Order: sequence, then structure tokens, then C-alpha cells
Amino acid sequence: MPAKARLSQAAVEERRQAVLRHVVEHGEIRIDDLATRFDVSLMTMHRDLDDLAARHLLRKERGRAVAFPALTMETATRFRESARLAAKTALCAAVADRITPGSTLLLDDSTTLYPLADVLASVGQLTVVTNSVGLAQRLSGAAEVDITLLGGRYNGEFNCCTGPDVVSALSRIRADLALTSATAILEGRLFHPLREYAEIKEAMLASANQSLLLADHSKFGRTATYGYGTAAVYDAVVTDTGTPEEEIAAIRGLGVRVESVAPEEPS
Repeated sequence: MPAKARLSQAAVEERRQAVLRHVVEHGEIRIDDLATRFDVSLMTMHRDLDDLAARHLLRKERGRAVAFPALTMETATRFRESARLAAKTALCAAVADRITPGSTLLLDDSTTLYPLADVLASVGQLTVVTNSVGLAQRLSGAAEVDITLLGGRYNGEFNCCTGPDVVSALSRIRADLALTSATAILEGRLFHPLREYAEIKEAMLASANQSLLLADHSKFGRTATYGYGTAAVYDAVVTDTGTPEEEIAAIRGLGVRVESVAPEEPS
């Protein structure tokens, strides 16, 4: 029997993200069951889990892989930035033509916006205001992008700043465009598990002349603890083709334009 071809690092990471999603969905699962499900050797599965545990994405216990609490998994940057990357990249590419040189942008701490760094660097002559340390770092090499990092209480878990200082600073800013995402959307209503993050999103929307919501299909059909209005406050919603039609219809029912884009298939 011929040996299996060696996978690329990208393919290995894709499998590890699939393993992580499976563990999150089930809470905990036996390691040998994971090896069977993903058709790999027990040794390979142990390597995958060791890597995910080293990144603090799950716990590896005796014979089992155990997920962190749902709230942590939904909000922690270390989990979110590598999840559904193809969809996020497609969303960011879809709004590129709305960003013009000389404009001021407000960007929230959503990892959905991380792929925007390459887009913005190619536009040039921009002012970006954000509470996301991660996004500011990604933009640091863009010579024609002026970055204002909103200071407040730094949260290392999410690599951003929050609190009343951020909200207060936003009240003194007028931007051309706000780009934000959402943790959960149900029938056009917006939700976030943490109140202070919802307040920052609201403040950004109030300080911008126009606003766009970028959200992949995984954000729809769900709720979280704190509601902060509806998608009616946005000029348009950009999502991917996996979003349920009933969720799209609910947003269009609010009079908001919805654009769907197809993520590129991994090569």
C-alpha cells in the first residue's frame, strides 16, 4: 500500500482547525475517536492536539481533548484570527472599492478585519482609528496609513483596548467610514457577549458618516448576552454565500442592502 503524500503546512493547519471546531462542538472527546474521525494515526492526532494546546486553544488531558468555555472560544483573539480565514479575506476584498485615499476609517477589534491590512496598504493616504492592537500592528508597515490607536484598558486576551476612555475618544472623532463585525446576529438583531465591546461598536457607528458590517455565515442565527440594536444602522451588510437565506431576508426587510461573496476554495 503506497504511503500517504506528505501534507503542506497549510493543509495541516486546516485539519487542526477542523479538529478544534469538532472539539468545541462536543465539549470534550476521546483522542482515539478524533484520530478515527480525521483518518490519521494516533501519533499524528497527538501532535495536532499538542500544537492546539500550546496555543491555548484547547486542553489536552489524559486520553481526551477538552474545549475551553464557549465565551472564551467565541471572543479570544488567538482562536478567532485563524478561524474562517478564507471568508474573512473575501469580505475584506469586497469592500476595497469603498475605501478611497484621504479618508478616515474607524475599525473595531474584530479579527474579521485583519485581512484589511493588505487592502489598506494598497490604497494609501488613509487615517485609521482603531482600538485593536493587532490590527494596528498589521498596519504598521504601511507607509501611507496614519494609525491612531484608541487607548483604554488593555485586554491581552483579545489584544485590544476597551472601556470608557475608548468610548469618550470616539465621541470626539468624525470618520468617513466605520467597518465593524458582530459576534452574533439573529433576524437582523446584533449581539455581543461582553457589554463594553458592544458599547464601542455603537460609539464607532455614531462617529461615522457611513458604516459597513462585515460578518461571515457563522455569526448568523445566534444570540449573545447583550443586544445593541439592529443591522438597520448600517449602510450595507457584507457576508459570504454560506449565510442562511432567512437571515439575509430579515436584514433586507430592515431596508439594508446585503452583499454575498464567495470565499476562495483552498488550493
